[in-house]
Amino acid sequence: MSDPGGVAADQLRAFVERIERLEEEKKVIADDIKDVYAEAKGNGYDVKILRKVVSLRKKQPHEREEEEAVLDLYMHALGMAGPAEPES
Repeated sequence: MSDPGGVAADQLRAFVERIERLEEEKKVIADDIKDVYAEAKGNGYDVKILRKVVSLRKKQPHEREEEEAVLDLYMHALGMAGPAEPES
């Protein structure tokens, strides 16, 4: 069924309802994740570091190595790291 604008109202409504359902599921999952971080914090773990570890585990080893190299370069450029190690 279409209206004069050419939009299939039933199909559009179905898409919107699916998106709304998924958004609600996403909120529930986000709340669950928040609870796990709170539990970890209650057991003495550093939540900021846990978040970083989770983020790093999502990346391929070569991506992590590239990021670490660029971070090291930037830190040296800003004087935030010791002197660069001499090349062998």
